[in-house]
Amino acid sequence: MNIHEYQAKAVLRDFGAPVADGVAVLRAEDARAAAEKLPGPVYVVKAQIHAGGRGKGKFKEASAGDKGGVRIAKSIDEAEAFAKQMLGATLVTLQTGEAGKQVNRLYIEDGADIDKEFYLSMLIDRATSRIAYVVSTEGGMDIEKVAHDTPEKIVTFSVDPATGLMPHHGRQVAAALGLTGDLAKQAGALTEKLYAAFVAKDMELLEINPLIVTKDGRLRCLDAKVSFENNALYRHPDMVELRDKSEEDEKEIEASKYDLAYISLPGNIGCMVNGAGLAMATMDIIKLYGEFPANFLDVGGGATTEKVTAAFKIITADPNVKGILVNIFGGIMRCDTIAEGVIAAVKEVGLKVPLVVRLEGTNVDLGKKIINESGLNVIPADDLDDAAQKIVAAIRKA
Repeated sequence: MNIHEYQAKAVLRDFGAPVADGVAVLRAEDARAAAEKLPGPVYVVKAQIHAGGRGKGKFKEASAGDKGGVRIAKSIDEAEAFAKQMLGATLVTLQTGEAGKQVNRLYIEDGADIDKEFYLSMLIDRATSRIAYVVSTEGGMDIEKVAHDTPEKIVTFSVDPATGLMPHHGRQVAAALGLTGDLAKQAGALTEKLYAAFVAKDMELLEINPLIVTKDGRLRCLDAKVSFENNALYRHPDMVELRDKSEEDEKEIEASKYDLAYISLPGNIGCMVNGAGLAMATMDIIKLYGEFPANFLDVGGGATTEKVTAAFKIITADPNVKGILVNIFGGIMRCDTIAEGVIAAVKEVGLKVPLVVRLEGTNVDLGKKIINESGLNVIPADDLDDAAQKIVAAIRKA
């Protein structure tokens, strides 16, 4: 689960991390009062959407101006004017795609006198099962570009969970950023505070880009991006309350109600599979034969007819889906349960696109019998390769 920048900074502030004063704004008429609460005389007006590259983004509406989603205001009047332009407008960045995202929230923050910009993030290193730090002197830039062009400027290290964070980790951060003296001490203290927040809140990503040094020699988190581990959210009802569903795909929200692992993708073949590995293989083979999956969908090993029905309805709700591939290997999951769910969903929502079904495993004969006797226009497949070729051929023929 992702949260907005202003929410992330509030979390970091609770752990003692240095962040600027700021006020969230949901209505343009509240912008002046928000700015008046800040020291000034410079203010930063930031679009709050779940996407990076806001500063370099462009608004679709000409009335929103051409200064991007992060703007420097040199007066309260200018901050108010920016808020009126940006709220309700659609911001397009590299991460939003051409559709962009509507700006429903702004964050008006006290300006900073910047001397240097750095990059600092923490994430779960899946290879080592440890919390890893990623540090670079190239702050304020896309870290992917830095990694591609100048990888030597990125320093990474992980923390052994047996010992937890140690003083030398803070010194590593300071050394990687070229900080000495008091700034090195500040870097050590910040490293500890960020680690405490990351662990306490079960984060899976904490990114500060940029981490700055002000002209008066203080470290400050100028931006903050936080993602939480969904499986641990039950421990953090206060964080769940920060969820902004307007920033999420409606189909993914619906899938979460049924505990379905669903991710929307910009393809044309809907996939319903059991098991994450099999789902990835299914998407790969669709791509191999020249088309692209419209989603990742793992119904899980113990799905019920209700869950399968819900999954099928979510797939068919996507207007980009031109064909559906059901690929089930029944271990714990029974093939007859899948068949019953598919039939129930088709009877409820109809079937307007080609459907290929590949079943194998537990109760496979019963599952095939249920499908064959349903009267549905279903294309059977013998194996995954056969299924992929048939769904690709079907949508190209349709």
